[in-house]
This record gives sequence, C-alpha cells and structure tokens, in this order.
Amino acid sequence: MKHKRISANQAARLIKNGDTVVTVGFMSAGHADAVSKAVEKRFLESGEPNGVTLLFGASQSNPTTNTGLNRWCKPKLVKRIIGGHLNLQKDLAALINDNKVEAYNFPQGAIIHLIRAVGGRQPGLVTPIGLKTFADPRLEGGKLNAVSKEDLVEVVTLGGREYLWYKPLHIDAAVIRGTFGDEKGNITWDNEAVRLEHLQAAMAARACGGIVIAQVEALSAAGSLPAKNVMVPGMLVDYIVVAESPEEHPQTSAALYEPWLSGQIRIPAGATKPMPLDEKKVICRRAALELLPDTVINLGIGIPEGVGAVAEEEGLTRYLTSTVESGAIGGIAQGGLRFGTAVNPEAFLNQAEQFDFYNGGGLDLTVLGLAEVDEEGNLNVSKFGPRVAGAGGFINLTQSSKKIVFTGTFTASGLKCRTGDGRLTIVQEGKVKKFIGKVAQVTFSSAFAGENNLEVYFVTERAVFRPGPAGLTLTEIAPGADLEKDILANMEFRPHIPPHVKTMDERIFADKPMGMLQEFIRRM
Repeated sequence: MKHKRISANQAARLIKNGDTVVTVGFMSAGHADAVSKAVEKRFLESGEPNGVTLLFGASQSNPTTNTGLNRWCKPKLVKRIIGGHLNLQKDLAALINDNKVEAYNFPQGAIIHLIRAVGGRQPGLVTPIGLKTFADPRLEGGKLNAVSKEDLVEVVTLGGREYLWYKPLHIDAAVIRGTFGDEKGNITWDNEAVRLEHLQAAMAARACGGIVIAQVEALSAAGSLPAKNVMVPGMLVDYIVVAESPEEHPQTSAALYEPWLSGQIRIPAGATKPMPLDEKKVICRRAALELLPDTVINLGIGIPEGVGAVAEEEGLTRYLTSTVESGAIGGIAQGGLRFGTAVNPEAFLNQAEQFDFYNGGGLDLTVLGLAEVDEEGNLNVSKFGPRVAGAGGFINLTQSSKKIVFTGTFTASGLKCRTGDGRLTIVQEGKVKKFIGKVAQVTFSSAFAGENNLEVYFVTERAVFRPGPAGLTLTEIAPGADLEKDILANMEFRPHIPPHVKTMDERIFADKPMGMLQEFIRRM
C-alpha cells in the first residue's frame, strides 16, 4: 500500500498542471484548508500548479475570510470550474465575468451524484434534475461565460421520457478530510459536523487511477480506530496530511469545535427568543402555515431559516423532521456561519445519500428564498448580472419536494413596513422590483413543476401567489395592503387575479403567538 504521511506542502506538489481535482466541503466544514493553503502558497511562489479543473458541490470557503476553496480561485491556477454553489468563493465571480476561467454551474446534487457515478465507472449521470432550468442545454447548459464552449450536459430520451445526461469526467486527485487517520490510511469523521461526499470523491479518484489526499487532525497507530467510525477505508487513501493547527481544520466557519454539531453530546433545548414582528416574521409565519404534523422539511438560508424559529415559538418543532443537504437529519438546522449543520442531530447521511432521499420525493416541504420571479412563475436565485451565486441544492429541492414555498420580501432595497395590529402598512417602498417581466436565469421552472404536479407558493409580506395555467396568480393579499398601490404598481407585469382573492390570516400580523399547536394536534 503506497499511502504515507506527508506535509501540506508536499501534498500541494502532487497536484500537477492540468489536473482535474475534486475538493470536498460545505463552507469551512469538511474542507482540507491546510492543503488549500499550501496549494495557494506554491502557486504564488512558482506559478504551479496551473490549468487545473476544479470540481465541487457546495461552496467551500469562509465568507468572512479568504480561506478554503477561494485560495484556488486565481487566474491561471484554475482553467475550469464545475461547481454547484459558487457565491462564497469571493474571487471567483471576477474570473468568470472577465472570461479568465471556463465556468459551469450545475445542481449541487447532480454534481455529487456525478462524482459517485465516476467512482463506479458509470457513463455519467442520467437524471431529470435540471430539466427546463439553466442547466438544460436548450437554455444555457450550465455555461456561465463566453469561454465555456464545451457541452458537458445533453438531453437524452429513454423510454419516451426526457432526461439530462451529465457527462463523466476523468478525476486526477481528490482532496478530502476527516478527524483522525491511522497508519493504514483509515479516516474517521468523529468531530466533523457533516459527512459529505468524502467517500464518493475518494472512490472517483481511485477509479480514474488518480490520488487521494486526506487531511486529518491527528494520526494514530494502525488498527487503532474504531471500525464503525471509519468514513473512508485506508485502501482508498494514498497520502495523509496532519493539520498543523486547529485553525487549519475548523469544524465550521463559526467555531473550531462544537460537539453538539457532530452528535457527540446533546445540549438542552433552551428557550428560543422569538423573532421580532416585522415583514420577515410575517413571511415566515405565512410559510409556517403550510407545515403539517410529521412533515419532513428543508429550510434554505436567509428568510427561510425564520420558519424554523416560528415553528419553535409555536411549539411545533417536535412534530417536524428537519434535514440539511449536507446530510444532517433532525435537530435544529443552523444558519449563518454554521449553515449546513444542525444542533442535536438525530442521524447523518452522506451528501450523496441525502440527495438520493430528496430526488426520490422524500421531502414533504422545502422553504427557499425568492429573488426574481417572472409572469410565468419562473424564479431566479443563481445569477444577477455580475453576481454569480450558483444554484446549490436549489434545483434538486424544487424539482422533487411535494410542496415548495418561496419566501421573500415583495420589493428589495429600502423596504420598511409596520404591523402588529393585525394589519400591514407599507411605510417605505423598496427600490428594486422582484416581480419582473423575465428572469435573468431560470433556476426554478414553473413548467417543470406543473408537469410534475408540484405544489408551489410564492409568499411575501403583502401577497401570496401560485403558478398556474394562466401564469402567476394572486391568491392572498395582506389585510391593510392596497391591490393597486402596494401590489400591482410594484410589479412589471399584471398577474392573473381571480374574482375572489383571500385575505391573509390576520394572526400573522398580530404581535402574539398564533396558536398553531392546537391546530397541529387536531390534525394528528
């Protein structure tokens, strides 16, 4: 067996010019930053490696620093990137917009499953995920700029049904991470907050004759690690790098180590401070009305996180099962610098398994953000002019969940509202309209949702819409909101307005609990 302990600098020299490299992580969680730092140092000193292709699922950078995968995002170091979520790599957008790197964005789950397919020497990935979105070659084929010429995805027909074929790649190196390694190369994940796709990446590199570099906190004697804790067996690992400091191996972007995120201890459920009643809480309360007992949910970052806070305030949490794309199941999903993790998780899947669950229709409800919506009910959250955010898991979630609730303020930039008395008053209108004639990029396809009988809601502080045959349809309006002045005047198109539009539940706009627990109990 050829694996051995090496330094991070030695590991960086193993990445050759022109290599295709898979890196694993979710923000700072699970990312081998000691190796990334050494790659950056080597390139700045020698100009090597260069011409690298980076393949990754989630963003793998701390948004408050230039650590993680952002260390690779330099002109000439990287020739091509194929990623699921891009927004946290601060320097990547400039490379893409200036055509200094070939760039492709595909659904995060599709990338994870493509890596797994490479590991089994399968002919790529065939899936419906991404149809009718910007990943579909009939729209953009995932290409993000003019220099991205090669077609990496094609439409194929099997049994009379359309699918997307994501083509296989040759992988030269996988850079993974675990907590402990032993002298045989076995890697555990004891202190990690997420399991991710480390095993799938290692198998993909091995299937292609490439190398596997694993970063760990510490190295132990051969055979000393509990077998049930081993995440990647030694037969798949070529080289082990021991991080020189905890800062090179943080559990998350927020903290070096919190054992309640890795499931090693549970912390008491303390009193959660309720959200203040403002337009964001109004949105989260209306979204929370779509919850049902025994619902399996996924909440996106930003406003969707508040749905969990509302559920906790109303006493509903114990009747729900939360999931996160990175693999955590149960507990309380975290946001901010801990996004992708959960406090007091009940179980962990690896990311490939979690997306299997999602793609298989396992989610009862997903609540995600709302940035741009057009008159057909298509939505964009992935690309806005020079800002290249990437889709992340958004497409997987919105093409497979039974119910999808998009949440966001009706306008952006300067919006101020007043509520608390059962009514909503717009004090100052936002400068930016979100309901526009045509979205810049199709991240969510209303046509796909309709063809697959998915239940879809667009929830704002003043109105609720649903897509339908007549286009986007207004279904609810907030008490106190004026249809012409507050809604239609702030849209670039006129939605379909049925004869009778419901008034949003007045409890949403009152500064006291809504009493949702009693309704939950009646439904059980």
